[in-house]
Amino acid sequence: MAAGSPRKESSMQEHSSSSVVGPTDMGMDKMLGLVRIRIKRGLNLAVRDVRSSDPYVVVRMGTQRMKTRVIRKDVNPEWNEDLTLSVTNPEEPVFIEVYDHDTFSMDDSMGNAELDIQPFVEALKIQPRGLPNGTRIKTIQPSRSNCLVEESSVVWRDGKIMQDMCLRLKNVECGELQVQLQWVDLPGSRAL
Repeated sequence: MAAGSPRKESSMQEHSSSSVVGPTDMGMDKMLGLVRIRIKRGLNLAVRDVRSSDPYVVVRMGTQRMKTRVIRKDVNPEWNEDLTLSVTNPEEPVFIEVYDHDTFSMDDSMGNAELDIQPFVEALKIQPRGLPNGTRIKTIQPSRSNCLVEESSVVWRDGKIMQDMCLRLKNVECGELQVQLQWVDLPGSRAL
């Protein structure tokens, strides 16, 4: 499907925001762990209805696909929803798409972004246990190869490794998305 073309999300693809969607035969020996992507909020999203939009976010990684709830009539929505994906290959990108929900027609694209989780996964190898709260482990600069609006740091906070970032949406006239990554270790999963 061409970027920016309208699409309708089928009800079979709707999943609760706290579940993991993926192949049922994926064994723990192939999985590195889980990445929890918190979709915090949208900023200055494109208007697709008369004066506003009804946005929702779709996150894809490989065959996994998850989505947030629709927020009605808001171009600066706050979702604060966690979408959790299993990670077997850290080189596989995460695709984030924002849509405007329409009841009687195809949903309109409101932009997309690609997220490279490899720098985040590399920071996990440091084993930060014992570091002071708020310690920066790695900083990623915005570049032509990522959608970052500003530099983003992987930090050790409250006993967890996380990364806050603001992504500039592509293939649209305006819009940004604030997200947070957090790693979830699974007992029995393949070591990083």
